[in-house]
Amino acid sequence: MKQAYFKPWVQGWDWGIRIALLLLLLSSLMQLGLFALTGSYIVAYLGVQQEDISFCLMSTYAGIIASIPMQFRFIRRFEMRNYLAANVALAILLNWLCIDCRDINILLVIRFLQGILTGGICVSTLILIFSRVPTHRAQLIGAAVFYPTILGNIVVAASIAAVFIDISEWKASYYCLIGIQLFSLLITMLLLRRSSGHRRLPLYQIDWVGFLLFALSALALAYTFIYGSRYYWFDDRRICYSSCIAGAGVILFLYRQSLLKRPLIHPGVFKSVHFVTGLCLLGLYYGGKDSINLVYNYAFVTLKWTPFQVAALGCCNIAGVVSLAVFSTRLIIAKKHNFQFFLTAGFGLMALFNLWMWYIMTPDLSFTDLLFPIFIQGAASGLLFVPIIIYILTSAAGFSGTSGIVLAACTRFTATLQSIAGLYNLQLYHNQYFKEGFLSYLTPDNPNTTNRLNTYQSLYTSKGFSAEQGSYIAKTVIWQSLGQQSQLLTNRAVFMTFALLMLSIALLVLIIPAIRKTCKYLNSTSAMESDR
Repeated sequence: MKQAYFKPWVQGWDWGIRIALLLLLLSSLMQLGLFALTGSYIVAYLGVQQEDISFCLMSTYAGIIASIPMQFRFIRRFEMRNYLAANVALAILLNWLCIDCRDINILLVIRFLQGILTGGICVSTLILIFSRVPTHRAQLIGAAVFYPTILGNIVVAASIAAVFIDISEWKASYYCLIGIQLFSLLITMLLLRRSSGHRRLPLYQIDWVGFLLFALSALALAYTFIYGSRYYWFDDRRICYSSCIAGAGVILFLYRQSLLKRPLIHPGVFKSVHFVTGLCLLGLYYGGKDSINLVYNYAFVTLKWTPFQVAALGCCNIAGVVSLAVFSTRLIIAKKHNFQFFLTAGFGLMALFNLWMWYIMTPDLSFTDLLFPIFIQGAASGLLFVPIIIYILTSAAGFSGTSGIVLAACTRFTATLQSIAGLYNLQLYHNQYFKEGFLSYLTPDNPNTTNRLNTYQSLYTSKGFSAEQGSYIAKTVIWQSLGQQSQLLTNRAVFMTFALLMLSIALLVLIIPAIRKTCKYLNSTSAMESDR
């Protein structure tokens, strides 16, 4: 029997409850998007490096994935309204502390604690979503609502940040977030019952040591991937120590889980080949979709778009995600297409997006030029994300409990780290390669270079600059043009790499099942012939 979490006056108001749950979910997830979007302002405010801000952001993810297994236990002990209200109230307090924090180490701790609270709000909202849908469709509909919201939160946060950054300072966007969370707290108190009538389970045999090992391993892994490129990887002792801590922590954690009666993550879940395959596909999807960040960065840096214009472009992407996520969910419910169809179509569209961007990448693209490829990327996410999550959750053994949800979140965490390190090193390599290629032509013997320098120098001297100043500015302009062209060619090379990877995955999805069926047929045929 499902718990009655909502008050009688709102029980029959389905759309009101849906909007309220969506707002609750967004109010917690927006902490991630808003921090990522205001990262450059925080870098200047604190006087730190971009890697420090990235590490703070990933520490929030570490807090989420480490606390999710225990959140389900806490919800069984406390009343939903009290537990959710406490999480939202503490999140408001931490956001307030985050605004005026001037120490990066304190900010790191605050961000980790925010991850724990975000995990609590997300799990609570997920339980509330499950309580409103039929039991046999709970996982399907819950995933269709919950996971696209995760993808869309950064666009909502970008829209808020764009408005407030244009009219005020970056801190104003956090005040707006606090206002949204206060409204969410009011909704929680108005809509949810004081008591849902569920049986409270005592908090015993909670693996606090496992939680600490999990969190420490995640933080050490994040440190390794984020700072590895900056410190030349294993040439630096800090990276060696952090990688050893991450490896040893994971081994100790898994060993401890195999000994416990109530583990945070059940090791037996890895015995399912389908489950492991689903995690691999999810990791490939997460890694492949991050190429869209190159488009957003291109719009900011090369096209000089405002945050609001980039947010509008992101809305086109979210429109593709939502529309195709609804479409794929309906097909799954109707059981009209198998899992192979979604994978092939999704990875095929992802390859098309990367090929499209490789083909059109120039220094002067317009909004309409980017509209359709960005929508296609969202459509690919809509076809892939929900079906893969459903495949993972349904492939997990029943005795594993919430291990499927936790490991799906861990896959997101590790894929993001690999994307950060991978995209950085890919761009570093290609950028250097193209710059060296250009520099071989920028010589005094090259008439094109000489003519371009003379043209720029004449232009600036005609505007009142001295000959020396005009020569210096002309060289600066040439160098800026070289950097821009190198970055554009780098983006094209990365898009082509991702396109080939996505296309290879789509082809493998088509070929492997056919090969498996052929092998089974040949084995059965040979067995029948041997029986004769």
